[in-house]
Amino acid sequence: MSTENDLIKLYSARILALAADIPRHGRLSNPDATVKRRAPLCGSTVTVDIAVDDGRISDYAAEVKACALGQAAASVVGAGIVGLNAAEVTAARDQLKAMLKHDGPVPDAPFDGLEVLQPAKDYKNRHASIMLTLEATVEALEEAGARSSCA
Repeated sequence: MSTENDLIKLYSARILALAADIPRHGRLSNPDATVKRRAPLCGSTVTVDIAVDDGRISDYAAEVKACALGQAAASVVGAGIVGLNAAEVTAARDQLKAMLKHDGPVPDAPFDGLEVLQPAKDYKNRHASIMLTLEATVEALEEAGARSSCA
């Protein structure tokens, strides 16, 4: 059973600072793909808009309505996502999931800032909120790729 001190440590000053300053927060006016994801357990939601050029994210925005942990994850993702391709974003998603669920290593740069969320591995009910932004971005890249192959 977790104690109140454990929860205080979980919501560190660094996590709260990231949550308070999410880069690229908002919406794009003309995205190539938009995906909204919701964590059923806690109700956190993220809507990701991306623009893609030559298979890489050329513009990105996310509307985030989540707990501080989900917001902190969105902050790290927003700071490093532009310029990446689907394989790189999928690898980051998989690395974050492994870090949380299997005590895996911290995701590679530019997402190594997600290490701040390592204490959350003991709080399984928070994992879905933390994963939302990368999951939505992977799905948006798949959607944009499917559209471009049909064009």
